[in-house]
Amino acid sequence: MSQVDKKMVQSAYQRHDGDTGSSDVQVAVLTRRIEHLTEHLKTHRKDHSSRYGLIKMVSARRRLLDYLKKKDEQRYRELIKKLKIRR
Repeated sequence: MSQVDKKMVQSAYQRHDGDTGSSDVQVAVLTRRIEHLTEHLKTHRKDHSSRYGLIKMVSARRRLLDYLKKKDEQRYRELIKKLKIRR
């Protein structure tokens, strides 16, 4: 994910100007990285180190989503709908 892509995702999901660290933004950035890495692994099936990184990213996203659901369930539901995440 390039810096330009990351800035676009951040601007799309930020809660206020300059927001780069809220749970919403972090989940959105992780989702884009997960999607990119999933495509990579479709062509490079034996890349086990990248697969391990993918598993770590999915776990980190899961923890952030659990936190968001506990703090603000409405925001959680809007975010998973917007990102088209199964849950």
